[in-house]
Amino acid sequence: MIRTPLCELLGIRYPIFQGGMAWISDAELASAVSNAGGLGVISAMNANGDYVRGEISRCRSLLKDANTPFGVNIMLMSPFADEVAQIVIDEHVPVVITGAGMPSKYMQSWIDAGIKVIPVVPSTAIARRLERMGACAVVAEGGESGGHVGDLTTMTLVPQVVDAVKIPVIAAGGIADGRGIAASFMLGAVGVQCGTRFLTATECTVHPNYKQKILDARDIDTIVTGKRLGHPVRSLKNKFSRRFYEMEYDTSITDEEINEFGAGSLRKAARDGDVVNGGLMAGQCASMIHDEKPSEEIIRDMFREAEEILRGASRFVTED
Repeated sequence: MIRTPLCELLGIRYPIFQGGMAWISDAELASAVSNAGGLGVISAMNANGDYVRGEISRCRSLLKDANTPFGVNIMLMSPFADEVAQIVIDEHVPVVITGAGMPSKYMQSWIDAGIKVIPVVPSTAIARRLERMGACAVVAEGGESGGHVGDLTTMTLVPQVVDAVKIPVIAAGGIADGRGIAASFMLGAVGVQCGTRFLTATECTVHPNYKQKILDARDIDTIVTGKRLGHPVRSLKNKFSRRFYEMEYDTSITDEEINEFGAGSLRKAARDGDVVNGGLMAGQCASMIHDEKPSEEIIRDMFREAEEILRGASRFVTED
């Protein structure tokens, strides 16, 4: 059985996080992953405090054990970030994952409340800064991931972050099976975060049309849009993403018009099932996913494969 310092830090059986995906990572999915021994994560997205409080309550009601850890992902650019930052304190949430900004103004209050803060980082400089602020670990997320992405790949980012900080590093971006887990450990990470892989979990409430697009995806089926606006996003190619890409390179179209075109696109796909005009956020590993099954099976199968790979790695080492 694979056990790393991340398991001890958070009280989880498997060193795996389920990524916080807006309109997707709700109480059903988060509780299923936590019940399976990983760390399930609720996405606060751009929702108000009432929504987040409700999801926290619902997640707790679905956990098999009241002491089972789970997390909340807070997008710091959200207009409700201040409100949600206080709610996770009031609700005694065990773990907070942050993204889309620096959590400086909230860090000390979260730490004082006993919350383990684990930010997502795109570079070594940000990882070092967050370590000094008191982060207990960081998620080094490569550009292969779905949703908001940085420039560095997982293969290059993870080992550099590992070398830059003393706190545990979780690898993210392009990980969908045991090979990705084993590779992450070899790069120095002590855990992984997976988003796209859990899109086809039985407990994931994303629209079935969205799930089918993941299952049908090919290796070349993702595209990155939003660079012109300063927040690049990886998603599956469809009518919406191709048009978004074209608009970015048309100087006659303003940023405001592009923003308006993209508004609400993820919800259209995730909730309404509009896979033509909606944004299908997904990582480059989408084409590696071929089935829908419970979160428990996903995690168990991934770690069984990782164990087999790691045990067999010594065959490449010979005596001189």
